[in-house]
Amino acid sequence: MAFEFTDANFKETALADGKVAVVDFWAEWCGPCRMIGPIIEDLYKEYDADKVTIGKLNVDHNPNVSMEFGVRSIPTILFFKDGQLVDKQVGVTTKTALENKINGALVPA
Repeated sequence: MAFEFTDANFKETALADGKVAVVDFWAEWCGPCRMIGPIIEDLYKEYDADKVTIGKLNVDHNPNVSMEFGVRSIPTILFFKDGQLVDKQVGVTTKTALENKINGALVPA
């Protein structure tokens, strides 16, 4: 199961230096979120956890992070590198598009 981001653990996990983090902002009642959920799970299994943290943040249970990053539509996927927001995807997309964004974030600056 993909990593579970929360308001409590977000800063120490998603914003950690030396890592890329992919955060899927979702809710149980969101149909498009359920469509992208299996893609997030696949990516979680495929990428090296030492380099990339891939997970989900339930907006209903964790409103603080959602507000901090201005998430107004779900699903929204935010990509962080070394603690900085580097990319985002709003709405359903393909696995290939997400892989391209992850791979782009993994390239050394």
